[in-house]
Amino acid sequence: MPFAIMANEEQNSFCKRMRKATREIHTISDSLVNAKLAFGFFDNSIWADGLLVFYEIFRYLELAMIRSKDTQVGLFLREELRRTEAFERDLEFYLGKEWKKDYSPRESVTKYLIHLNEIEKADPILLVAYIYHLYMGLLSGGIILQKKRQLVRKAWPFKQIQTTSSNIIQFGDSSIYELKQYMRDTMNKIADTLDEDTKDKLIEESKTVFALNNEIIRSVQGIGTVALKKTAYFVISVLVFLFAFFIVYTQSA
Repeated sequence: MPFAIMANEEQNSFCKRMRKATREIHTISDSLVNAKLAFGFFDNSIWADGLLVFYEIFRYLELAMIRSKDTQVGLFLREELRRTEAFERDLEFYLGKEWKKDYSPRESVTKYLIHLNEIEKADPILLVAYIYHLYMGLLSGGIILQKKRQLVRKAWPFKQIQTTSSNIIQFGDSSIYELKQYMRDTMNKIADTLDEDTKDKLIEESKTVFALNNEIIRSVQGIGTVALKKTAYFVISVLVFLFAFFIVYTQSA
């Protein structure tokens, strides 16, 4: 296939359409997540709370994929992508073995779950918008988290990084980049079988995905004055490191 045709098909893919339609609210969501990640580097309670708000959402989606395994919703159900047990292992690490004993989802999470349940009953194909965006977000977050940890170690080589657990971004022998391509290919294949009305509904539902994500991200607890100061020190250190790198690079160029 000629390169120009391949490029045109990629440009017009359904994933590209969704990305363009959700660009504005997606940017807001990315900013919120990045802010929480910055705090989470210095406070495990913030990271744990972030895991907690998304645990029920991923769990619901994975159960929905199992319930819908004979439909297109189930096409995303690839073994190494299942995250429920990984979430539970990480939450046990941070919150203790009995973390479920007194646990109940907060209001924003309950609202999210009710919406997912309504979709599953009324028009289950729309669940693929949530599956696609949340798993792509998790995969992208895994790459970002790994890079940021490397940056922190370079900026503060003598500072001991707190003990963490990151099962949710461990995918065995599978490459994160390969899994992301799998998600894109599957989403585009599903879209090829749908009529334009359903595609439009999926794009509108994609906007709701990020709106609901933003609500539960904002509910993450633990950001106080101490965390703000630590993040300020982190940002300053990173800027110093990047400035030093720039000087060395320009001198050697």
